[in-house]
Amino acid sequence: MPLLTAALALLSFIGPLSTDMYLPAFPRMAEEFGTDASGVQLTLTAFLVGMTVGHLVFGALSDRYGRRGPLLVGAFVCAAGTAMCAVAPSLGWLVALRFVTGFSGAAGVVISRAVVTDVVQGAAAARMFGILMTLAGTAPILAPLAGGAVIGAAGWRGVFWVLAGVSLVVAVGVLVAVPESLPKERRRAGGAGRLMASVREVAGDRAYVGYTLAFTFGFGMLFCYIAGSPFLLQNVLGLSVGVSSVAFSGGAVVATLSSAAGARLVGRIAPEVLLRGGLLTMFAGTSALLAVSVAGFLGVVVCLTLMALVCGGLGLVVANAAALAIARVPAASGTGSALLGTAQSALGAVVAPLVGLGGEDTAVPLFVGMTVCGGLAVASLRLTRGASDVTPVRAEAEVRGDRRTGARGYSPRGRTRPDS
Repeated sequence: MPLLTAALALLSFIGPLSTDMYLPAFPRMAEEFGTDASGVQLTLTAFLVGMTVGHLVFGALSDRYGRRGPLLVGAFVCAAGTAMCAVAPSLGWLVALRFVTGFSGAAGVVISRAVVTDVVQGAAAARMFGILMTLAGTAPILAPLAGGAVIGAAGWRGVFWVLAGVSLVVAVGVLVAVPESLPKERRRAGGAGRLMASVREVAGDRAYVGYTLAFTFGFGMLFCYIAGSPFLLQNVLGLSVGVSSVAFSGGAVVATLSSAAGARLVGRIAPEVLLRGGLLTMFAGTSALLAVSVAGFLGVVVCLTLMALVCGGLGLVVANAAALAIARVPAASGTGSALLGTAQSALGAVVAPLVGLGGEDTAVPLFVGMTVCGGLAVASLRLTRGASDVTPVRAEAEVRGDRRTGARGYSPRGRTRPDS
């Protein structure tokens, strides 16, 4: 299990590395390609659009053919595509290649979540998600710092060469350490029709939809900040590339520590309570940021302090929301994970260019986007009311050969938790 956990954490590195490591180079890339903030942010949008499509494709493939094969294909294609980004001759080519790397990189994100639900259930799954986020949390801490150093030595193209090397290491790690976790008897055969049926089944669970939307809009706040942070920190607050990299990494440190604390608390405090507390904390922080920005009181100390509050809330949201959502659909965890990631990356693709529409010298559009996402995330929890009355237990029942559970995979008595 420790080796598998380490391998899954490596898979989780690809997303934050691919989005965070080249962020400090946005202003320089805009200058080289002769474009504005929104133009460069299209490279991030393309990556997220690719992930949106990739989540659906690889989630369905993993439910039908198992986890290991699609995971290996995605990992090695991602490494090759990232290397090609390093030699992209124009912004158009870079946007297209970022789509390819996002599509292939989605395999690691969606399938790693499915693997977790294949091997553990209930609070144990929430705890493992928390551990994975804590380990993977070193990526957004180190990525901007490493990116700033690489940019200074080798330019923004050097960042993609480094990313290509890391992606290759991750692919080899999957080859060595990730076994097949979905037995043939639990795989779902069928083509597009079966996929759509599975999607309808998963989306028909109201609590799943609520947790997924909370996860998605919670991440939406983060994607707004990721896309706007280079211009916020460098242009609005006047920080240098190196200092802005340290400031961004500081937020990642807070999120990682919060995630580690959440992983320890999940056995004593219900994941639902931790999720709600995290979302309310994020919403309060973004609302305050918007207020001080509109009032003209946004300074370095105020901004970074409130962003630390937002990042602290994020650490409690991601693992718990993902675990609660996928636990609702144990018989289709690949599809459930795919829809979770699809919604997440689709929203990120939409908000990434929008936060730059107000120009490079204002933070108001950024904080408006974050606050709107925060409010929608909190509101989404209304869909989960009464979720504890019907808790999925099908996966465990199948393992022990118990056929007394209901046909849809939920306990007919309702209140029995998988981890009780």
